[in-house]
Amino acid sequence: MFAVVRTGGKQYRVAAGDKIVVEKIDGAAGDSVTLGDILLAGEGSDLKPTDGLTVAAEIIAQAKGDKVIVFKKRRRHNYRRKNGHRQNHTILKIVAIGGEEKKKATRAKKADAAPAGDDAAAATA
Repeated sequence: MFAVVRTGGKQYRVAAGDKIVVEKIDGAAGDSVTLGDILLAGEGSDLKPTDGLTVAAEIIAQAKGDKVIVFKKRRRHNYRRKNGHRQNHTILKIVAIGGEEKKKATRAKKADAAPAGDDAAAATA
């Protein structure tokens, strides 16, 4: 199964076991991350609905990209500026595709727990 995910303003086609380099995501090496912005999913030539679909990934490393040299010059004005830049990025390993979001379940649990707490408070008063 494959999915097209959007993170850091870019789109990536991923499958289970793939390693991708994305814009910096908070977390340490070994942490798990869920990517919820799924644009497309499918298996082979069959497409599947993306409602509630997530991609589970593990952070392998936080790293820096290659240095990019920024050189500015204006002819005949003795103006030269040289700067370097290294972009931070995160290396992810895709663990699984197809997990359902658990936001709906947590909301339901909170709704069920609130009336029980109110009944207990009313009984003691």
